[in-house]
Amino acid sequence: MKQFGIFGLGSFGMTVAMELSEKKFNVLAIDSDQERVNIASEFVAHTVICDATDEKALRDAGAENIDIAIVSVGKDVAASIVITMNLKEIGVKYIVAKATSPNQGKVLKKIGADRVIFPERDIAIKLVQQLTNPSIFEYLEFSTDYGLMEIVAPKSFENKTIKEVDLRRKYGITLIAIKRSNPVVDKNGETQIKEIVLLSPSPDESIIKGDIMVLIGSYENLEKYGKAFRR
Repeated sequence: MKQFGIFGLGSFGMTVAMELSEKKFNVLAIDSDQERVNIASEFVAHTVICDATDEKALRDAGAENIDIAIVSVGKDVAASIVITMNLKEIGVKYIVAKATSPNQGKVLKKIGADRVIFPERDIAIKLVQQLTNPSIFEYLEFSTDYGLMEIVAPKSFENKTIKEVDLRRKYGITLIAIKRSNPVVDKNGETQIKEIVLLSPSPDESIIKGDIMVLIGSYENLEKYGKAFRR
């Protein structure tokens, strides 16, 4: 099982540590604050009080054994940079670093972060997408350029095949799945609505009313599509 390391137990780091622990992953939580470490120790198997900007302290804490590190001290720019450098130096395979600005993100990428996340920005983008277009169910970031969007199929697509709507040519996006409500009669004769997921649907699959389309593409093209069919 992969070993996760959380460096910085603010609200974001604490939540990540808690979620990973609940999913039964091995988690090492590190912070220099005694109170935060005490809180994390209630649900995380391994906690250490140390200054993660000190490479020796990281080695002593067992950080060399971590497969995936999450550096969640975004507000302390200098600390996030040094911790990321230290983790890279001791051989951690994959590093996710939290950033609060594009410039910080660029530096973290240059010094070895495999992925940089902007939690506050991402939440804001998702909120705006959902408020301005209620048909959007989900908006997720895959990379700095590409994302995934779940959106209700527009009325003009109903009873047309995927080939006919031709999303790739018209909008530069790809339909990777369809979520569909499927009525099922149970043993008592009552109709229950079950969700089915069509992964990599055939080009000849017809889109029906109520379908939720799972789309992937560049942020620019997803936004273009969202604007074209905004409700």
